[in-house]
Amino acid sequence: MALRSPLTGAWKRASSTSPSTSATTYLSPQASRWRRGNATLVPPVTQNATGSKGPTAMVFMNMGGPSTTDEVGDFLSRLFADADLIPLGRLQNYIGPYIARRRTPKIQKQYAEIGGGSPIRKWSEYQAAEMCRILDETSPETAPHKPYVAFRYADPLTEDVYKQLIEDGFGGGKGGRAVAFTQYPQYSCSTTGSSLNELWKWRNRLEGKRATTGEVDPEGAIKWSVIDRWPVHPGLVDAFASNIEKTLATYPEERRDNVVLLFSAHSLPMSVVNRGDPYPAEVGATVHAVMHRIGMTHPYRLVWQSQVGPQPWLGAQTSDTVESLIKKKQTDIILIPIAFTSDHIETLYELDKEIIGEMAEGHEGVKRVESLNGNPIFINALANIAKTHLESRSACSPQMQLRCPGCLSERCLEQKKFFAGQVQHL
Repeated sequence: MALRSPLTGAWKRASSTSPSTSATTYLSPQASRWRRGNATLVPPVTQNATGSKGPTAMVFMNMGGPSTTDEVGDFLSRLFADADLIPLGRLQNYIGPYIARRRTPKIQKQYAEIGGGSPIRKWSEYQAAEMCRILDETSPETAPHKPYVAFRYADPLTEDVYKQLIEDGFGGGKGGRAVAFTQYPQYSCSTTGSSLNELWKWRNRLEGKRATTGEVDPEGAIKWSVIDRWPVHPGLVDAFASNIEKTLATYPEERRDNVVLLFSAHSLPMSVVNRGDPYPAEVGATVHAVMHRIGMTHPYRLVWQSQVGPQPWLGAQTSDTVESLIKKKQTDIILIPIAFTSDHIETLYELDKEIIGEMAEGHEGVKRVESLNGNPIFINALANIAKTHLESRSACSPQMQLRCPGCLSERCLEQKKFFAGQVQHL
């Protein structure tokens, strides 16, 4: 893949913007509300254009995070109840809540140390609003594009967002188009798969066979399509590469060539990996594309973070790797959160405080690249991905339709059938 080839799209223009420019410079009036707090809502939308190509609801899907410390308990309860993310066996409904209760006080303290809550909601709302602003210009035939954010474990929950869509005139007999846009660039059944399972569940309950006269695909339901993965999109690669180059430039020239790059991604239980989950391979593809983009100039490794519980997880662990390198006198290290599209507790606490602030204390050469957050290159890449998807008239990628070799989940099978089958309505 010619990753250095020029891109016809808005992020090419954005790449000339100074990386140090404040994200607020790019705020549209529609998106400016993100600065007033984490818990904001999209403005009401009226969808009365049944049969036309617009308006289009753009639904950002992500894990989410508690916006305040008071929300931590509910967040953890939902997280540990999700067998797609943390499989605990037949006793999931008992073990999950127990683990959540035990961990809540500790995790509340961590969120308190990063400002009292996760910034992932404000960044997701900002990114979605700015992407929609660009799409209104570049894809007028599907405009207006209306931003929504649906989280798996925190407010705004998928259930509430689906109800909001119906309230805003999408579905419920009025038709309309919606795109589920995963904000996990690399697909995993534990992340994107779990979010789609939840979306499919609420679609069935609110406007499927459980909510109507028994029709599986009732007239006037939302027409869905899915952007299910984008691990090597050139705009994503350019955004990561520009942040790495910016951080490399902070090292003295005589040390710069020997800096070790550690790409860190959220780990997975080995039971999920051995089932055939594509996530490790897709994260590796992102890493290789980024390294190719910067010219393979530095030694690098892909490492994994955020292991939970005693079961085997994918390694090597980020913390263990940093500790090992420091013991070997390698103290110029850049941490790169390669599977995250914005800051949250894994970057602000786990990487910044636990690893850089404590484990690597006194070693000023251990640094982290800036997260993508409001990076204009990244946001224009989102718009390019969405525009290409809307023009393709595809319901999802061919890869999404293939189950993991060891998958036995009937829910996963039916969810994939549903979203793949939406192509007949697009």
